[in-house]
Amino acid sequence: MENWSVDEVCNWLRQRNLGELVPKFREEEVSGAALLALNDRMVQQLVKKIGHQAVLMDLINKYQQQKNGLRSLTYCCETASPKLPEVISGKNLKSFFARYKKLQWTSSYALPDFPYDVKCILAEKKCPDHSMRIRIIEFLQADMTKYLEGSLYPNSQQYNIVVNALLQAYPFLNEDGNGFLLWKRALKDRFKYVRRPIEDDEQVLRNKYKFGHRRGQTKKSSSAENKPDDVKMQVEEEPVHLEGTAMDVHVKWLKQEYMKTQRNWREVDNRMNGTIEIRRKMISDKAPLKDILQLFPFLRCPYQLFREFQLLTHMDIYKKTVEILEIYSENILSLYVVRNNPINVMLQENLKRHTEEDILKYMKMTAACLLLPDVFGDDSSLFAAVNEEVKVATPVLEVKNPFNVNSCEFVLYVEREELAQLDDCTMALAALVAAFHVFDIPCPKRIHRTLNFLESLVFEVRSPASLP
Repeated sequence: MENWSVDEVCNWLRQRNLGELVPKFREEEVSGAALLALNDRMVQQLVKKIGHQAVLMDLINKYQQQKNGLRSLTYCCETASPKLPEVISGKNLKSFFARYKKLQWTSSYALPDFPYDVKCILAEKKCPDHSMRIRIIEFLQADMTKYLEGSLYPNSQQYNIVVNALLQAYPFLNEDGNGFLLWKRALKDRFKYVRRPIEDDEQVLRNKYKFGHRRGQTKKSSSAENKPDDVKMQVEEEPVHLEGTAMDVHVKWLKQEYMKTQRNWREVDNRMNGTIEIRRKMISDKAPLKDILQLFPFLRCPYQLFREFQLLTHMDIYKKTVEILEIYSENILSLYVVRNNPINVMLQENLKRHTEEDILKYMKMTAACLLLPDVFGDDSSLFAAVNEEVKVATPVLEVKNPFNVNSCEFVLYVEREELAQLDDCTMALAALVAAFHVFDIPCPKRIHRTLNFLESLVFEVRSPASLP
């Protein structure tokens, strides 16, 4: 890397989804040697977005560590394991470092070295004011991002470890026993703030749409359309009318792109827009689902399933489903009709084993989702098969270990075939409702009241169906 030219550095940036930085690096003539000499202040001047700053510094640090591999290995041996085989190489070395990194998160996380003014306040054991709290949270967020190799999506356990480390080092920050929740919420909000302006990272793009951050977007102006680096949902655009060879080219590209592990999601969106007319015609003509999915395999992806629903209805199905479960979960669980239901019994048993707020909320929302058919007196087997095999052809959820955070599984089936694997109950419920509309499948009478309740809330009808 030391001998790289400016062009080679720019190519390296593009390969790591940092293409937005290329013009600035060309302007400043950043060669390989200059890249390795960058410090934090220089990176802040070169790179505008905090997320890109963290990723770039982490990549540089990784290269430096790889270059000095022997020194890094010696340090790891001293801190992580008193005994290590004399010969560690290849796969064993990779496994060793992976285990060491995991060990850092689970048992030996060390707080970052705070700036001098922060250290003074903490040394005096004074409760920091608002601005000082922000400074502390900023440094914790930057430190976590480095541990996560540039990712901006820590899991709940990682938040807990960092906040616990902070309160163990500085117990006076606990604030009458409420400090843990306050600091954890502030740290989560900081990650959300950092993610908000980032629009060219694949993981951020998919999670923004998944968690409802695309509300209120409309068709962009022509000046915005001409910017190649802008990320646009394009759900408000008119579909492009394509025929013959042009359509074949799009379909072929979609099938090839689906087989890749790293996908160009922006181009996928464009080509799904361009092929919606033929896709809708196939569905309206009752073409076999296998044929439709063979030509348009991205409909198996929850992101594209939700996007297709939004193209048809101009409604964000995932966002609406989150709101529905958050509003109605407690009401559903309090109804007499579900009190002795096996799902509710299972929920109550699992609630006793956990105290963390996020996990309790997740379990209650899962139970509320699975109990909906029982609330309306519908056939639950047409809604979800819990720890059972799917036996119906209409859209249905297969759910395994619903209250086990580490091993729960949600899968959407259509015509007894797996369509999509889903992350949680909210995404599963949204996918179930979306599948009926996207594939134009009539709703079975024995589940009609449940789906009518959900759809009335999704589409915001004036007199929505209510809980009995």
